[in-house]
Amino acid sequence: MTWIKDIHFVLLMLITVAAACLISVVCGHFLLPVLKKLKIGQTERDDGPQSHLSKTGTPTMGGIMILAGILVACLIFSVQKREFLYVAILTTLCYGAVGFWDDYIKVVKRRSLGLKAMQKIVLQLLFAFAIALYCYLSPRIGSELYVPFIKRYVDFKLFYIPLVMFVIIATTNSVNLTDGLDGLASSVSIVVMIMMAIVTQILTAKCLNPDTAMNMRNMIVFSSCVAGACAGFLYYNHYPAKVFMGDTGSMALGGAFVIVAILTKTVLIIPFLGLMFMVSSVSDIIQVASYKLRNKKRVFLMAPLHHHFEKKGYSEVSITIGYVIVTVIMAVVTWLII
Repeated sequence: MTWIKDIHFVLLMLITVAAACLISVVCGHFLLPVLKKLKIGQTERDDGPQSHLSKTGTPTMGGIMILAGILVACLIFSVQKREFLYVAILTTLCYGAVGFWDDYIKVVKRRSLGLKAMQKIVLQLLFAFAIALYCYLSPRIGSELYVPFIKRYVDFKLFYIPLVMFVIIATTNSVNLTDGLDGLASSVSIVVMIMMAIVTQILTAKCLNPDTAMNMRNMIVFSSCVAGACAGFLYYNHYPAKVFMGDTGSMALGGAFVIVAILTKTVLIIPFLGLMFMVSSVSDIIQVASYKLRNKKRVFLMAPLHHHFEKKGYSEVSITIGYVIVTVIMAVVTWLII
């Protein structure tokens, strides 16, 4: 009967992805004219790639259509036992709200920098602590995490809370940093979230508790919805982009990715599956550290890494394709270690 379950999983994922994609596309059809009318446009930094200056004025905050695709499709396809689903949606909305506030300041004050760094980190820390504490106290989640290479669950006890908080903040900001080229963050997120749905299905098949299994099934639905919503957004965001997701979308996508990993206890696969997100973050940290500690010497022509490749002469499309190919390879690696 295993093959029947596999077919059911594939059909569920395909239908959910397609529905979320369609909803996102339809939402974009109505949202884009509104964003243009309100003149909610991108403000490019003067110190960024010169080719990006032509993008100034392109509608931003398109992450709203991603959120619409996720929420509506989840409402349609989710099943009973929605504890995990509610936590996933709330986390996505919370981090999306931080991004929305940041975008709003940029648009209203017409500046490339929105919220102050301290404001951002305080909000992120508060949300991260609330999520980690809830998961730690929840009898259906707890402090165990799946350790891939030994293929068993390990109880991290109280260390679970700071570990999960660190992973949440690192992941959301890494996805945010990756959103620097047309179609980059959305393309990589499609691959990542489809793989998260597959990982969840693998773990659900081993789950003996029926209530937990139903909750896990909703994580398959949620992951598929995120992938589909990103695909719908990519219809408008592929090069040359008609709209940008803004921090509204990138922070929400980071929250969606990390919360699925937390709820399915697969936090430790993030460095593998989310490798290209992590590369963006690490390259930025290396650049800043080098600039401050080595008398203003830079490691990269520009950080994050995708901008370095731009400076080297690679097109946005070729860089995006490269990131997607690496992510597909890491998705296969993730499948093997799970």
